[in-house]
Amino acid sequence: MHPVSPIRKVFQGVADRRQMFRMFDRHAQRPNRWDASALYAGEWFETGQADHDYMFEILPPLWMRGDMFAMREFLTGSVTSVFFALTIDSQFRHFHGYCDLSDRGSPERMRATIVDRESRPVKAMTRTERLDHIWSATHDDYRGYAGERWPEPARGKRTITVYGGSRGTTLKLLNDLTDEEISAKLPVHLRYLPDAIAA
Repeated sequence: MHPVSPIRKVFQGVADRRQMFRMFDRHAQRPNRWDASALYAGEWFETGQADHDYMFEILPPLWMRGDMFAMREFLTGSVTSVFFALTIDSQFRHFHGYCDLSDRGSPERMRATIVDRESRPVKAMTRTERLDHIWSATHDDYRGYAGERWPEPARGKRTITVYGGSRGTTLKLLNDLTDEEISAKLPVHLRYLPDAIAA
């Protein structure tokens, strides 16, 4: 399985309700349905206030701490949704993240990471953030995981359909996309953002 970084932004911009529900299970096609904690824990994205409030009202939260609350239903193992209402640069904003509650400090670390990432004066994206945005925005029919037909080292890694013009479509490992392929798959408003240095 591909390694994942501890806390990572997986979508640029504010997710609408349809996008939010799709991203709740971004890894639905993973080959091992029972080993998901490392895939989900640490993922976060921005939501609107109405969707933050909607999720608060679905069930009584597992717990509330000031500017955040945790969902009562766990996604996998000890990983559950934590919603944040944060003031960043004098603006009130809302976020969803997956925290592994077996690590008691994970919600506070996620909050600090979100505030740090969103407080940067220049909007930029790392290569990993670009790839995660593409993965989040791609329909399940055009993304998946490398299976038995792939070489052993590639199995279990994320794949995505790439349009090659006259060559038609091919399936590639997400991490192997070229800069040109990444640019083609990003929405226009994200294509020309500067590269951010990974923290």
